[in-house]
Amino acid sequence: MPLIAHLSDPHITTGALAAEPAAGLYRALTRVLALEPQPDCVVVTGDLVDRGRDGEYEVLKELLGRYPVPVHLVAGNHDGKAALQQALGLAETFYTAQYAEFTIVVLDSLRPELGDAGLLGDEQLAWLDDALGRRPQVPAFVCLHHPPIRVGIPGMDAIRLVDGPGLAEVVRRHPHVARVLAGHLHRVVTAGFAGTVLSVAPSTYRAVDLGLREDRPVNFVAEPTGFLLHRLEGAECVTHLVQVSHTGAPVIAF
Repeated sequence: MPLIAHLSDPHITTGALAAEPAAGLYRALTRVLALEPQPDCVVVTGDLVDRGRDGEYEVLKELLGRYPVPVHLVAGNHDGKAALQQALGLAETFYTAQYAEFTIVVLDSLRPELGDAGLLGDEQLAWLDDALGRRPQVPAFVCLHHPPIRVGIPGMDAIRLVDGPGLAEVVRRHPHVARVLAGHLHRVVTAGFAGTVLSVAPSTYRAVDLGLREDRPVNFVAEPTGFLLHRLEGAECVTHLVQVSHTGAPVIAF
């Protein structure tokens, strides 16, 4: 039964504040390796680094260099497309990865001209429609950084995916989409979306406060870190939250 580990928002950086985000990602990756059985792959849904700088990607590259499980990286609003491609050898920042029993489809919602909000655009949505149509017989996981819906946190809703309805229109045409995976919120959020389920993973670094009041600013809080684990059995998908910072479970160094 396929397993997909879903991490998000490590915000790797350099300098005086580099230790905590790097340690958070490393702890999550080692916790993934301790799962039995180990997942087939890891997806990291964006904000891989904090400022999109070359040096930050070098740190990320070093962290992932010897990792024994395939890792699929998604661009977020804090990333830099050119630096990400160059450091990690990505020909493009939207792509597919095919496994025997599932497909990973990675999208790029990074749009610097929109600030921290996201956009896919008509060209990428058409590409997604085509990509999903190529393997309708196996479940697909559509992965992007920005959630395509409002979740009730006003400060984060203001910087969600602008063309969420366009994404919903494409996803709805493909009933084999098992999950839409996202990040950006630094919280676990689950919602129905376009005939499937939207799963938002927590940050491996720090959490966003659950501020539901309209005029409340976005704040960070030191809540426990973790990641999501998506388990496929045929066409059925079940999602588990795996604790990282507050767990007595074993870890495996790499």
